[in-house]
Amino acid sequence: MSGDRPLTSKIVKAFLEGNLAILIIIISLLAGLTALLMTPREEDPQIVVPVADVYVTYPGGSAAEVEQMVSSRLEKLLYQIDGVEYVYSMSRPGSAVVTVRFFVGEPREDSLIKLYNKLFSNIDEVTPGITAWVVKPVEIDDVPIITTTLYSDRYGTHELYRTAEEVVDHLQQIKDSARITIHGGQPRVANVYLDNERLSAYGLSHTGIISAIRASNVQVEAGAFDQADKSIRVAAGPFFQDIGDLKQLMIGVHQNLPVFLRDVAEIRDGPDEITTYTRLGYGPGSGNPLDSFEAVTVAVAKKTGTNAVNVARQVRSRIEALKGSVIADEINISITRDYGQTANEKVNNLVTSLGLAIATVIGLLSLVMGWRSGIIVAIAVPITYSLTLLFNMYIGYTINRVTLFALILTIGLLVDDPIVGVENIYRHLRMQVQPAKEAILTAMDEIMPPVVLSTLAVIVSFVPMFYITGMMGPYMAPMAINVPVAVFFSTVVALTITPVLSKMILRVDPNEKKPPDVKQTRMYAIYSRLMNPLIESRRRSYVLLVVTAILFFLSVGLPATGLVPLKMLPFDNKNEIQIVIDMPESVTLENTDGIVRKVEDYLRTQAEVTDFSSYVGTSSPMDFNSMIRQYYMRQGPHVADIRVNLIHHTKRAHDSHAFVLRIRDDIDRIARETGANIKLVEMPPGPPVLATVVAEVYGGPHHSYDDLIRASEVVRARMHQEEGVVDIDTSVEADMPRLFFHVDREKAAL
Repeated sequence: MSGDRPLTSKIVKAFLEGNLAILIIIISLLAGLTALLMTPREEDPQIVVPVADVYVTYPGGSAAEVEQMVSSRLEKLLYQIDGVEYVYSMSRPGSAVVTVRFFVGEPREDSLIKLYNKLFSNIDEVTPGITAWVVKPVEIDDVPIITTTLYSDRYGTHELYRTAEEVVDHLQQIKDSARITIHGGQPRVANVYLDNERLSAYGLSHTGIISAIRASNVQVEAGAFDQADKSIRVAAGPFFQDIGDLKQLMIGVHQNLPVFLRDVAEIRDGPDEITTYTRLGYGPGSGNPLDSFEAVTVAVAKKTGTNAVNVARQVRSRIEALKGSVIADEINISITRDYGQTANEKVNNLVTSLGLAIATVIGLLSLVMGWRSGIIVAIAVPITYSLTLLFNMYIGYTINRVTLFALILTIGLLVDDPIVGVENIYRHLRMQVQPAKEAILTAMDEIMPPVVLSTLAVIVSFVPMFYITGMMGPYMAPMAINVPVAVFFSTVVALTITPVLSKMILRVDPNEKKPPDVKQTRMYAIYSRLMNPLIESRRRSYVLLVVTAILFFLSVGLPATGLVPLKMLPFDNKNEIQIVIDMPESVTLENTDGIVRKVEDYLRTQAEVTDFSSYVGTSSPMDFNSMIRQYYMRQGPHVADIRVNLIHHTKRAHDSHAFVLRIRDDIDRIARETGANIKLVEMPPGPPVLATVVAEVYGGPHHSYDDLIRASEVVRARMHQEEGVVDIDTSVEADMPRLFFHVDREKAAL
């Protein structure tokens, strides 16, 4: 009769008669532990963001001239590249930024090669006057995984910046570290303050001085010559070594006497002019004094595919080692971001959740079928996770929040197959109708068809996720793959491992009373009493189906009526938020800083706030959300960022979204009082986007830019009328005064 058994039964029989199952258990658990330890851990998935910014310098051109002579031409050129989805630009006096965005899924390296090829193959058509351009790709690994803030109540931002430069040199030695940036501070410069009266007395001009400094600050290889049977290399220069070289620089001749730079200028070696303000402040949640300090931030990114946890730990260790030597005792250090730590916490939470799930299953099965059945399921679930993690490592996925979300989601699915198998095997063994081996085969024959069908149903239900378009597609790919793979391995384990474990672990006393017939149980009696009236009466059956259909359509209609909010992903309970402040372009740095200080004073009243870093006039370290929003390009006296860190989510009564909702009215009040545009930005639960709702305004060839601005104001006013729409802003720059000197060229020449 064995030849009449289905394929699944033959597989079960083969494993029951050999020791292969034991070997698979040992290998899979060891492989899973290896995958858990070796797979890189990080906060966000390694999605490919095929975006590149092209920076173009066009000195002297107005915004309109730059738009017409540079941006428009470059847009048309770059849009010819195969695979480009969007091309948009920003034109400013003297410069332009053109952003190229390829379709999601386009190979990053191939896309960049196409971009460079298009630019350099058309170099002969470059607009005269363009002095330089540079292409800067944007990718997920540009996001710093850890930021270290140096602050002091003794030293200013100039000393902190010089210390940060030394710190960067040491951190760059970490094997897997990538781009390291410094945010805030005043770099060291040599300031040359010219004396106009002395310049006039010596008959010199400002442009002549600038040209002399540029021409002298060079070092070049001048070739080589042979002498005395030796080859001697010649170099000319060198660069200026200190301000003493600048003072000794000869810039002209007056009355047959040399004129040095020190004769017409005061030269100082020191900090650059203040163009930014950066501070670190503490809130009530830190336990530190509620004060702010001048600060400079060092942001460290990692290489592609490396473990964020290891890199972050190495950065922390290296920083600690630099204390007292490179970092002075009076300089304090605060880790204001550590995505390695948060990623590690989420992985550990997964392991904890897995342990709780196993403990729960063991407890429930012990109450119903005994502890032996619980042990079988407790072994089957880790084997399934081990195989899934091994598969993830093989295909190159990291352990991130999307992967973890998928694995946690499958906990409820993975226990079904082993529970069904163990329960039916245990029932047949207690019946004692067949020998143990035959009873196991019979039990598995009964359940495998529905188990296989349920597995196929789960896999098919996740197939549509492979066809999600846009940025959400690659972002959700780990879930689209991990859930079907985990369920598939769960079925494989139920088919191969569970029967063998049942044969080894389950014990039935031959003297034990046989279980009663199913129809004699109380559960069957209750179920029959409920269902028989519905089954025996056709009218009642139709009524049940109609009521079920009505309830189904009512549930589907709940999101359409707004009674139940409909979202793609739930809000994540983060430990950080961002506050973005925009002022009119004519506002000074000091006025913007004054508004930032008001927001800081308010944050000190919030119990959940541990610390906040303020960046006035410059951008804060880029995060996952900033890649598409291009917050890293924010520069100027009218912009500011505040990075707010909250108490760990396990110690807060409200999640981060509830905190933002609570403070929104107070922040809006500050914005109205100061005339600022203040936006509260949360880390999105999904991929980065420009905004929740984006309206693009286009016009025809006969429409001017002023027409588009007026149309955008109409759209903006309409959005203000929508309930739930907040933080509305446009890309239009505010009017600002500008002085333009029209030079009389004839008089200037005379």
